[in-house]
Amino acid sequence: MLSGLSWLALEVKDLAAARAFYGETLAMDAIADGSLPAALADVGEQVAFAAGDTALVLRRPDAVPRGGLHTHYAMSIPSDEYDDWWDALEDAGFALDEHVFGDARSLYCYDDDGNCVELGQTDVDGPGIDGVFEVVLEVTDLDAAEAFYAALGFETVDRGADRVRVRMHGPMALELWEPHLGLADARGGVHVDLGFATDDPAAAAAAIADRVDAREPLTDGEAGDADATAVRVRDPDGHYLTFHER
Repeated sequence: MLSGLSWLALEVKDLAAARAFYGETLAMDAIADGSLPAALADVGEQVAFAAGDTALVLRRPDAVPRGGLHTHYAMSIPSDEYDDWWDALEDAGFALDEHVFGDARSLYCYDDDGNCVELGQTDVDGPGIDGVFEVVLEVTDLDAAEAFYAALGFETVDRGADRVRVRMHGPMALELWEPHLGLADARGGVHVDLGFATDDPAAAAAAIADRVDAREPLTDGEAGDADATAVRVRDPDGHYLTFHER
């Protein structure tokens, strides 16, 4: 049903500082406004950077949907670049944490707005950051959240006492967390804004129509009722999901 994560939007207070962290420290390439999906237009003051095929959007809190607060998310780096990333971030003064998953290592650090950024060894080409493979959402009811995302085609692949991991086809996963501190004291994001590409936005929205708090058809980035090329919904935990044509 959904073919990939198009964007992850984070809330930032200072766009200049955010540009410096993501554009300079993490060496991510900026995305021109005209290259972003139309559904991202007119959402407020924002900038975007490329993480593989996903746009990482940094947004001032001056419009709805806002970006996510204190969101933990993970981006892919080639395995052989890991030590260089660790050394560069440590030399830049960042407090780093490391966790190992099987034969893959991940480093964790925080941006200026309290988002926990994970860089994980993944089978990607690079160079540098080349995709988003995990986003953590805070939820109040694990069973209800799991059922919601199952209706969108996500499969449960792991669970714990206060968390469930669900996955689309391919590497991209969502972690659904009841409120708690995770690895590196990370927290699940609140009011996170996610975009998903699909062949049929209306069908994706219809699959969870009885579970959403709000539904808004979009045409060329504007709200409207006819010939919608995207549909934005708000899930029961206040996260915004936009389904847009590929």
